[in-house]
Amino acid sequence: MRATPQSAPAVAPDVTHYENFPVASWLCPPALRPAVAAIYWFARTGDDMADEGQDSADARLSTLARYRADLAALYAGEPLSGLWPGVFGPLAQARARHALPLQPLDDLLDAFMQDVRKTAAGAGYADRAELLDYCSRSAAPVGRLVLHLYGIDAPEALRQSDAICSALQLINFWQDLSVDLPRGRYYLPQDGCAAHGTTQAAPVRALVAEQVQWARALMLQGAPLVHRVPGRMGWELRLVVQGGLAILDKIAALDHASWRERPRLHKTDGPRLLWRAWRMHG
Repeated sequence: MRATPQSAPAVAPDVTHYENFPVASWLCPPALRPAVAAIYWFARTGDDMADEGQDSADARLSTLARYRADLAALYAGEPLSGLWPGVFGPLAQARARHALPLQPLDDLLDAFMQDVRKTAAGAGYADRAELLDYCSRSAAPVGRLVLHLYGIDAPEALRQSDAICSALQLINFWQDLSVDLPRGRYYLPQDGCAAHGTTQAAPVRALVAEQVQWARALMLQGAPLVHRVPGRMGWELRLVVQGGLAILDKIAALDHASWRERPRLHKTDGPRLLWRAWRMHG
């Protein structure tokens, strides 16, 4: 359920545990940092419930259900369980100040629960359409929440944000094959595997190359959004787009065998990312 190789739209790359959304960086306007941080901790806590520790799938789903019930109670003005005051206190403030919508937050939890079920069943995704449906709940809500904070709601901007978020989610999948496959997490589309005469557990270079091309096309489809997001956050979005594309370049440099080695960004990549981000300006 990790959405990106480093982060999500409108926020700079980050290598913290929860990769769907980063901690507010120095480029985030001070007035928005509490809301960004509140959304981040809400998402990270839910992600940890789904991913961390040794709990059974049933126990994870039960905890996520209680967490989801507290989210619903918050928006209904009803008493909360009190189990996660450090999450729902700041989130309540962000909701009051910015009128945060409920649906994107609930969608994230729905995706976390889906991932628990899929992993427990050893199941994968039939095709790209099913993967994109997952991305629409595991990744797209993040971009939409950020755009909401900026008062950006034009349909084209939302579509571009969804494309970037989905691309980042997919990039993370193809980046993390060496991590996910041993843990029984399968994201390579089954129809693509069948077309290459293999299985989700045994990827081949041509299959991964196809998925890399798909993710790149999605990213480029959404990239014009950088010109809609104002100020410093627009620059963060440029870096996020370029960071995602750079990971794809690194997968290609491994001859697409990312199930053998996890490609990652390093500090030495910074100048190139800044240069590419600058070239997107205007």
